[in-house]
Amino acid sequence: MCSSDLTPGGGSGISTVTPSIQIQGAFSGSAASGAPALAGPLTLTEAVRRGVEYNLGALNLGALVTQAQGQRTAARSALLPNISGDLSMVRQQINLAAMGFRFSLPGNAFSLPSIVGPFNQVDVRARLSQALFDRVALNNYRAASETARAAELSVQDANDAVVLAVSGAYLDVIAARARVDAVRAQLDTANALLRQTQQRRDAGLAAQVDVGRSQVQALTQQQRLTTAQNDYAKKKIALARLVGLPPTDGYDVGADVPFAAAPPVPLDTALKQALDTRADLQAAQAQVRAAERAVSAAHAAHMPTASVSADVGTIGGTLPDSRATFSVAGRVHVPLWSGGREEGASQQAQAALQQRRAELIDLGGQVESDVRRAYLDVQAAASQIDVAVRNQEVAGETLTLTRQRFDAGIADSVEVVQAQEAVAGAVLDYINSVFAHNLAKVTLARSMGLSAERLAEFLRVAP
Repeated sequence: MCSSDLTPGGGSGISTVTPSIQIQGAFSGSAASGAPALAGPLTLTEAVRRGVEYNLGALNLGALVTQAQGQRTAARSALLPNISGDLSMVRQQINLAAMGFRFSLPGNAFSLPSIVGPFNQVDVRARLSQALFDRVALNNYRAASETARAAELSVQDANDAVVLAVSGAYLDVIAARARVDAVRAQLDTANALLRQTQQRRDAGLAAQVDVGRSQVQALTQQQRLTTAQNDYAKKKIALARLVGLPPTDGYDVGADVPFAAAPPVPLDTALKQALDTRADLQAAQAQVRAAERAVSAAHAAHMPTASVSADVGTIGGTLPDSRATFSVAGRVHVPLWSGGREEGASQQAQAALQQRRAELIDLGGQVESDVRRAYLDVQAAASQIDVAVRNQEVAGETLTLTRQRFDAGIADSVEVVQAQEAVAGAVLDYINSVFAHNLAKVTLARSMGLSAERLAEFLRVAP
């Protein structure tokens, strides 16, 4: 969901490493019917809260948790007593002759009737069955429990991913707003320079070509402002889709997130914390345990099972005439041969276990890779900010001196335009660097498995 690429830094000739958030699938939408309206500007904390609550990706995984919990409950039922009650009322007439019963004395002195009834039978009965020893059912329940736990951890990991996506989109909106303000300031400067150049032309101190250059510069800045405003509006719409707001740009965003040094977390500590707390890694571990239980269940299919069943009730022609009856039965089932079904199930379970273990090993490497990359991005972005600050200072001083030279008639408008472009590029470089640093800190928190809990600490914003 997060990647880094090289993008030109606003025309200053400096390339800045600018990470970006790639949001795909259900995570790019939300389901917020009945969500409360936004009161005031959207802050980062409120955006994260709404994202976790309404983002469609996390909601879809919540349904999978409910399904896994239902499977666990169904597996547990095989280990618990099954109790049922029956009430039957029968009125019947029997043809004994049709069943082969023919009774008669010699000479037909006496014979039983071939038709018996009609008569009534009332049976009220409670039944109980309980597995006493069933290793298959026990391991199936343990496997289902681990699967449900893995699903719950997957939802937690999805929430962390939502925090990263929403935070990245929010920071992107803040950066886009800063770019709009920067370009607007450059437009004001370009217009001021155009007015100054026109005045100098009217006074005979500048040529018409200088006015043309200044006018082109002002029009260029106007075009850049339109593009920046359009980009800002589209980023606000994308953020609204993530957090369950109406898909418009008609809302305000909170204060800027300025540069602040990252928390002093050593790399070894960050790696250990990630391996201990990452929800996706814990979910993969639970999946391995579930596969191990499935293998145990497949092996236990060769073992005997023991169960007991009992019933108690009353039976008679009518309820007042009923008499109590009961029965208790024990059963031991010993599987001898089932045509290789158990062997096939065992092979399938072993293959699934090997796959889960391979995925766990790969994910462990991915976790370490995520932490190291985020750590490098934080360091690189912090270094970029130092350079961008100095570059901004130098470009500003150069523009001031160049305008003084222009006022004195020593320099022409070409130098002023170039110095102005350098200032614009330096400002955008600084904005991009702050955005990259903030996003790298959020990514580091996500890679350590601490997105929601440590977001305010990593960005140094009010919780």
